[in-house]
Amino acid sequence: MHPNPIFHTEDAQRNLAYARERAFGVLAVNAPDGPHISHIPFLLSEDGRTAELHLVRSNPIARALKTPLRCKIAVSGPDSYISPDWYEVLDQVPTWNYVAVHLSGELTLQPQDNMHDLLDRQSAFFEDQLLPKPPWLTRKMTPDVLHKMMRQIVPCRLDVTGVDGTWKLSQNKPDDVRMRAADGVDAYGIGTDPRVLAALMRGVSGAK
Repeated sequence: MHPNPIFHTEDAQRNLAYARERAFGVLAVNAPDGPHISHIPFLLSEDGRTAELHLVRSNPIARALKTPLRCKIAVSGPDSYISPDWYEVLDQVPTWNYVAVHLSGELTLQPQDNMHDLLDRQSAFFEDQLLPKPPWLTRKMTPDVLHKMMRQIVPCRLDVTGVDGTWKLSQNKPDDVRMRAADGVDAYGIGTDPRVLAALMRGVSGAK
C-alpha cells in the first residue's frame, strides 16, 4: 500500500463495500519457503467481519490449514500509468494511480459439509449480475459429478481484523492538474479499467 496518508482517506465502510463488490483478490500467507499466493473469489459479509472462500484441496495454503493462518487478501481495482506530460506542469515525474483494498485476518478451514451451500451462494452472487440470463444452479449438474468435484475443493473463512485501502487518484495535485491527468487516463490510459480510474480521479478533491 502507498505510504502517503493522503491516499488513505476513505473510511472502512467504503473500502469494505469496494472489496465486497469486487469479490476477487489475491490471498497471501507466510510459509517457511516464502509466501504462498492464490487468486480467489470470495464473499464478504454485510458487516465486513468475515470473508468466505474455497480452495482446491491440493493448494499449498489449503494443505497448511491444519491450524489457522494469518493472511491478507489484496483486492485490486482500476489502475493506470500517469504520464507527467498530462499535468502540463514543469518538473513532474511518472507515477501509477490505482485503487486497492487489503483485508487482514485469520484464515481457518471450515467443515466440508459447508461446501455445497458456499458454492451455491458464491455462484448466485455472480450469476445475479448476469441477469436477465437464467442463473446457473448446482442442481443443473449430475449429482455424482457435482459430489466428486466438490470433494476436490475445501471451504475456508477469513475472520477480518484489519481493513486498509489505497485510493491513489492524484489527490496531491491541484484540481486543474488532476483533471488534465484524468483526461489523459481516459484517452490513453495504460492499465486496467482506465476509464473507471479517470472517473474516480475526477470525483476527488485535489491539493490547494
